[in-house]
Amino acid sequence: MSKTDHTMTTSTLAAAKISRPIRPGPALILAGACTLALILACQMGAVAIQPADWLFWRSDELGGTAHVLWQIRLPRALFALLIGAALGLSGALTQGLFRNPLADAGLLGVSAGAACAAALSIVALSALSLPLPTEWRIWLLPAMAFLGALLVCLLLDRIARWISPGSIAGLLLTGVALNAIAGAMIGLATYLATDEQLRSLSFWTLGSLAAANWWLVAGMLLLLTLAHWRTRQLRQPLNALALGEAAAAQVGIDVNRLRGEVVLLVALLNGFAVAWCGMVGFIGLIAPHLVRSWVGPDQRRVLPLAALMGGLLVLLADTLARTLAIPAEIPVGIFTALLGGPFFLAMLYGRRHRVA
Repeated sequence: MSKTDHTMTTSTLAAAKISRPIRPGPALILAGACTLALILACQMGAVAIQPADWLFWRSDELGGTAHVLWQIRLPRALFALLIGAALGLSGALTQGLFRNPLADAGLLGVSAGAACAAALSIVALSALSLPLPTEWRIWLLPAMAFLGALLVCLLLDRIARWISPGSIAGLLLTGVALNAIAGAMIGLATYLATDEQLRSLSFWTLGSLAAANWWLVAGMLLLLTLAHWRTRQLRQPLNALALGEAAAAQVGIDVNRLRGEVVLLVALLNGFAVAWCGMVGFIGLIAPHLVRSWVGPDQRRVLPLAALMGGLLVLLADTLARTLAIPAEIPVGIFTALLGGPFFLAMLYGRRHRVA
């Protein structure tokens, strides 16, 4: 068999593998694990939850431990699942766009950009005393975080193409530089902050889901529903992009439009996650990698399963953060960093052996 025939046969087999019907097994396993983790998260804590408390869901019947379950633990657990899903999905989109398993919205500076914009809004905008209605003020911080994440995404794409076009290493180094700039701005905001503002800034740097409530759960659920609907239409283009920009363009993919849509989704998901929870790192890196190691590189599987995996990881981390030091609470970002740092080093070690 000639080299050309062998290449065509390999490409045909790869295409046939991607076009196979999706089996529901991994999705059911992850959904079951998320359900079990959700129940455990609601049961664990300083206050013991009784089985009868699950029956008192109407607000006029809540009292005692039932109130703790329905107004504190359950919305927080659901919010942790949704935040993790947003981070996992954005990480999978980032890795699919840049065709690099080491790419992550946090490593590339997107999360730092969102936190930087939030920090500047806490310190600068609060001093301006803008005449905004009370119901608008709660959305000011998420809007600023979204704009910061979007700005970093756009700068990352433009600067990396200008300085080192086509270089993955150049892309990651550009992200490191933007991360450093955003970190410096956060440090400046911390230096200029008052005592009250400093307590708010600590929320962003360490991460916490203590602000969860049913309104935030509904908002994140709506955001994830819209993002899931849009990513369903991006899975095949991202599969084509895995073969390279030139190959994707030859099969009719508008690469520039695809890049813009993915950047917007990543900024939206990370911006709102950072706005409400602070910097919860490494989930966007770990979740897609675990899923790809399990089900392969097909984006039809990777994108939804990365969302489930991210939700499971954040929920487990938040449960540990709430329960290990009762009555105190450890910031959830510490647990995700303790998990993500060694995992990232293990990924680099594995890639070193494959290259060798």
